[in-house]
Amino acid sequence: MVSSVKITVVETCTVAPPPQSVPPTSLPLTFLDIPWLLFSPTQPLFFYEFPTITTAHFIQNILPNLTKTLSLTLQHFFPFAGNLVTPPPPHSAAPPHLEYTEYDSILLTVAESASAAQFKNLAANHQKTARDFRDLVPALLSGNSGGEGSRQQLLAIQITVFPQAGISMGFTLCHVAADWRTFNNFLKGWSSLCKSGGESSSEYTSLHDRSVIRDPFGLGSTFLNEWWAMKIDRSISTCHKTIIIRSTFVLGPIEMESIKKWILTRSEALFGSTQLLLSPYVLVCAFLWVCWVKAHWLTSEEDCVHYFGFVAGGMTRLRYTVPDNYVGNCVGFGRSSATRYELLGENGILFAAKAIGDTIKKLNVDMLGGAENWMSDWKVLRESELHIMVTGSPKVDLYGLDFGWGRPVKMDDVSIDGTSAVSLCESREVVGGVEIGVALPKFKMDDFTIFFNKGLNHYSTGY
Repeated sequence: MVSSVKITVVETCTVAPPPQSVPPTSLPLTFLDIPWLLFSPTQPLFFYEFPTITTAHFIQNILPNLTKTLSLTLQHFFPFAGNLVTPPPPHSAAPPHLEYTEYDSILLTVAESASAAQFKNLAANHQKTARDFRDLVPALLSGNSGGEGSRQQLLAIQITVFPQAGISMGFTLCHVAADWRTFNNFLKGWSSLCKSGGESSSEYTSLHDRSVIRDPFGLGSTFLNEWWAMKIDRSISTCHKTIIIRSTFVLGPIEMESIKKWILTRSEALFGSTQLLLSPYVLVCAFLWVCWVKAHWLTSEEDCVHYFGFVAGGMTRLRYTVPDNYVGNCVGFGRSSATRYELLGENGILFAAKAIGDTIKKLNVDMLGGAENWMSDWKVLRESELHIMVTGSPKVDLYGLDFGWGRPVKMDDVSIDGTSAVSLCESREVVGGVEIGVALPKFKMDDFTIFFNKGLNHYSTGY
């Protein structure tokens, strides 16, 4: 389907760390980086209202400061300007690694939308065609590395001007380079520098030493061998022949409290004295899992198992300290399960909450317990619509990013269109709330919306 958002590229430029500020560097992948080789890049997209903006004003007065401060920020996050280097299979002596050279840089694209009226539509929560968002995020360039293996950019940026309305800032990030914690630190550093007019924050230091991530069980080698096998025999397709619709749903503290009370009034009858973990994250995930399963009538088998996959921060879960300024991945993976019969019944949200809460409890005690199964577990999640994954985190303050023209009015993750994932971030308008980004075919989106709204009404009146 052709996008209704028409854009024209008006300028491209490359941005690198300041000359001679970073030496050529090769960084190995830790066992916490390697699982991300399975995943397509993430594509966060931010919308900023800017009623007086014109393309000429942006290029002449704003772009120079953006590129200058981006360059300064890349001193501390130089892997983003580099490449993922993948030697040829099957068992190369040189495993995939991150590489930065003095010739590397980030591609920054400036585009202009032909319709300012589209801005408010795209930045709203209601249903929109997913295709309209894809031209607002850049592609990552890739190519051969000296005739053998491949090189792929790790980060690209696109800024689209909607004259007299606003701008969007789209990113495409290969997650093997960094988790959301690291990427958020990068965005905060860049936006802070940009807003201050480029005043250098020389006191900030970053840590790129991969040895801080310990691998006592040799998981890195295990994961690489599994990844090579999956890479050689890759049969998973993310191509959509149907039209995908995007929509954003919001759960606030009031709705979460209603769901929590509903669960608590019934949990003892089902689970006895077992104490359930009912954090806001668990409540949101349990609710959307039930709505998702109800909207996906793929099987009538009641004993069919559905999986719920998510990412768990590792900074506080590993049994040793990882410095806050570490640039890389420090997350674990969780996979909860429940049968279709459990999730579709009257007490579906109780089973969902218990399953997710129990998984988090296990991760809190031993994040690496069962880690040898991460690759195979997540391969199963990606291969069937029976299962769901969530990306992002409500704990990351993405709506606080101010480059000098105010906070974003909307944030989306464009990449969920092709991954059967749901995105989570903190709500901009509702304090303590969570925004849930969903991308589904039209008929499934309509069903999901019905179950979402009916569920909220049911839990608010049913205890």
